[in-house]
Amino acid sequence: MKLTPFSYVILVLVGRGGAGPHDLRRMAEIGRVYWSAAPSQWYAEPKRLLEAGLLTAEKQPGRTRERTHYALTDAGREALASWVRTPAALPRMQHESIVRLLAADLVAPAAVLEGLRAMRPELEEALAHVGGQAEAADRLPARAPLLELNARYAQRLLEAQLAWLDEAEALLGAPARPS
Repeated sequence: MKLTPFSYVILVLVGRGGAGPHDLRRMAEIGRVYWSAAPSQWYAEPKRLLEAGLLTAEKQPGRTRERTHYALTDAGREALASWVRTPAALPRMQHESIVRLLAADLVAPAAVLEGLRAMRPELEEALAHVGGQAEAADRLPARAPLLELNARYAQRLLEAQLAWLDEAEALLGAPARPS
């Protein structure tokens, strides 16, 4: 079975204590700055890794019904150990707002500005949400320094995106330059 980068995301998030699909979705929401995937993938990928022998699954009591709880197998840990030794790729972002900005010489800049301004509340909410990563650090003391470092990265990334948005708003709000 060929593992994808998302496969490794799941293996890492299952971690030492294991996790269920709902836990993975919650972690995904907290870490949405780092990784984006369709909600269905957070449920389907653990099943695929289970079939490959990289995870085990057991049913545990839940609030209203049984829940599946996944744990890493030795093969899952070995897959992670091999993967972390491979060269990390340059982070890639599908940054729709940057492409929208580039459209400002093709369409009305005011229209681009309207669309870009709409993302400010989401950026501000995500920045406020970074504090949720500190709560996770409290619950996972073995991972605390790693989670804290990633939280600082997320904060700087979101602050940079807000600064970019400030510049884009200033640029698009400025009078058009003669061509």
